[in-house]
Amino acid sequence: MSSVSDDGDIVPEREQPLTGGRVTPGVVRVGETVRRPVRGNSDFVHRLLAHLEAAGFEGAPRYLGSDDEGREMFSFLPGVVPDELDATLSDDTLAAAARLMRRFHDATKGSAVAGSHEVVCHGDLSPCNFVFDGGKPVAMIDFDAAAPGGRLDDLGYALFLWLNLGTDGPPAREQARRLRLFCDAYRCEGDGMPSSSG
Repeated sequence: MSSVSDDGDIVPEREQPLTGGRVTPGVVRVGETVRRPVRGNSDFVHRLLAHLEAAGFEGAPRYLGSDDEGREMFSFLPGVVPDELDATLSDDTLAAAARLMRRFHDATKGSAVAGSHEVVCHGDLSPCNFVFDGGKPVAMIDFDAAAPGGRLDDLGYALFLWLNLGTDGPPAREQARRLRLFCDAYRCEGDGMPSSSG
């Protein structure tokens, strides 16, 4: 990819290693694209991202094909990707994350990419795989572990990481409150999901 200088010369765009998150080796930004090596799950990810785009889900990058080096190209999503888990996420941030996960799952429900399964699971719904804007999660990245499955397959892991559940987390009463808040924002009741008050 290249740009044109003020003198009319064609200038190759510079590759910038991406920071934040737990970056896969070889992932770089080139202009408004992200380039990365092909992975074992790439074909499925390409189909998934195409489906999400067609479904109007805006919280994921777009697959743009391959570059001259055979690397995958995706649209660059501006924002901040945390490189560590944050145990002090606000209620508003947790609710925004839950609503985004729900929209993602709903966009794949009953689709060809989900097949006979309930939805497509992201497979690693860590805060480190989300793009934040103004402190709120607005998009998901890194779909390497994506596969058909059930909502609870994704949510169990997401709850553990987003809410810092366990003995080193906040007091049990606060963990229960945050768990209820997250489940209410996801709208756990219905679709065969357990009630957040049950």
